[in-house]
Amino acid sequence: MMVQCALAAIKSKKQPYFAIKYGRIKKRRGHKKAIIAIAGMMMVCIYHMVSEKRPFTPADYEELMSPQNHMKRVVLNESNALAFLVAQGYDTSKLVKCNDN
Repeated sequence: MMVQCALAAIKSKKQPYFAIKYGRIKKRRGHKKAIIAIAGMMMVCIYHMVSEKRPFTPADYEELMSPQNHMKRVVLNESNALAFLVAQGYDTSKLVKCNDN
């Protein structure tokens, strides 16, 4: 029954929360595992709604509904990689540049 509910939830145009989650999981795991994962998420949501007597308000709802607020992706190049290593606390003075072209 929950799989049928999950299939209906991923087709919803008005509330695409589970559809977005499904799309992300489907890319990595495939359709069947993604549907089972969504059904499990829905069961956990229902459990918390009943036990805590609160409405459905996921923590990542606003982030999923407004994708323009996501962080921009950084192009990985030599200077960005070295800056990241320095920010993590590594000593980059002993690194040697190697051209394996």
